[in-house]
Amino acid sequence: MQLKNAVVLVTGANRGIGAEFVAQLKERGAAKIYAASRSGAVDVDGVEPIRLDVTDPAQIQAAAAVAGDVQVLINNAGISSGTSLISGDVTDVRREMDTNFYGPLLMTQAFAPILKANGGGAILNLISAMSWFTAPGSGAYAASKAAAWSLTDSARIELADQGTHVVGVHMGLVDTDMVAGLEAPKISPATLAVAALDAVESGLDEVLADDWAKLVKSGLTLDPSERYERLFSSLSGS
Repeated sequence: MQLKNAVVLVTGANRGIGAEFVAQLKERGAAKIYAASRSGAVDVDGVEPIRLDVTDPAQIQAAAAVAGDVQVLINNAGISSGTSLISGDVTDVRREMDTNFYGPLLMTQAFAPILKANGGGAILNLISAMSWFTAPGSGAYAASKAAAWSLTDSARIELADQGTHVVGVHMGLVDTDMVAGLEAPKISPATLAVAALDAVESGLDEVLADDWAKLVKSGLTLDPSERYERLFSSLSGS
């Protein structure tokens, strides 16, 4: 899938990683970029803004009706509320699942027929290394991202016959407003966007965008106690 002259829709395009995707797509010569956000107020020259809350099925259907020429769907919109699965408010847990899992699911269901009609195209899902581990206070986010990882695998298998390439992107911390208060190594949104878009163009199914994502995935065959001891030791620098 070549991005030059392609028609692309990016969710959560108003800031952070989403805004960087828009910038990188412009550099790669995308023919049209639909920049979707809850406010619909993405003011970038040559970009078509769309008002889209991915937790609202009616808005998703409206976006699909408007953007029937899409060839690449980038499911980037996401939230992190710092909610515990055990002691947290279930309303907050559901909000994370609605945004981080059901949002990409509904977007995929709505746009899969469009991608098929337009030659197959590609879907790019921004997931997280936290699809493979959790930590105190991040249970809801981790659960939603684990579900998003499973969605990505399912979509890849189910959409293969129509020629749709599905890419999952996993990373640790990215230098955005979401993690501004955390003192830890972070990659730039540009680094992440470049790696993700390169995967679309090269045919890769999965992106491990930083060393943390690579470390987390490398431990998946370990016993849980050994795996978490290794991860927490790495976090503490010991």
